[in-house]
Amino acid sequence: MDTTSESCSQCGMALVGDQDRERTEDAVFCRSCYTQLTQELEQTIASQGENINYPMAVVGGLIGGVLGAVAWWGFTVLTEIAFGLIAVVIGFAVGKGVVLLSGGKRHFNLQIVSLVITITSYAYASYLVNRSFIQQAFAEEGSEMLLPLIPDPTLFVEVVKAGAGIMDLVFLAIALIQAWQIPAPLSLAKEE
Repeated sequence: MDTTSESCSQCGMALVGDQDRERTEDAVFCRSCYTQLTQELEQTIASQGENINYPMAVVGGLIGGVLGAVAWWGFTVLTEIAFGLIAVVIGFAVGKGVVLLSGGKRHFNLQIVSLVITITSYAYASYLVNRSFIQQAFAEEGSEMLLPLIPDPTLFVEVVKAGAGIMDLVFLAIALIQAWQIPAPLSLAKEE
């Protein structure tokens, strides 16, 4: 590789010799610019967990949880199929909501917030989906069964358990992975 004609991608200085340059995947920098850009990036990454607006993060997560739960329940009502893979959108929507309304912040605490909201939203969405099928089954038998949208805890657990299976755990795990990864703090790749 001919390195004699390279110049710094930041300042344009001509680069002479391998000692005066730092190569990345996309560009070549003089050592001074590389050091400055690395420090700026480290400061930006360090600030991602500072001054977090937790109330807004929770609001964002709740909005995402509601949207995800409604998407899964709506699909079930429209198609009369309990397609659990759609439940994965809950974790994605919660994670994105937490990050978006916290002002783009990323932190371990936001990951925990995201997990709690995802578990809660997934459980409530499971209730709504199972509720729809239970009411449909009673209607097909000629009797009316109207389950409340906001049930007491005992009824809630019984309805959620009614349709629970191993795939529910798989879909919940995928949703939780999404909810965990999206608000995870960014980090610089370590040089080897």
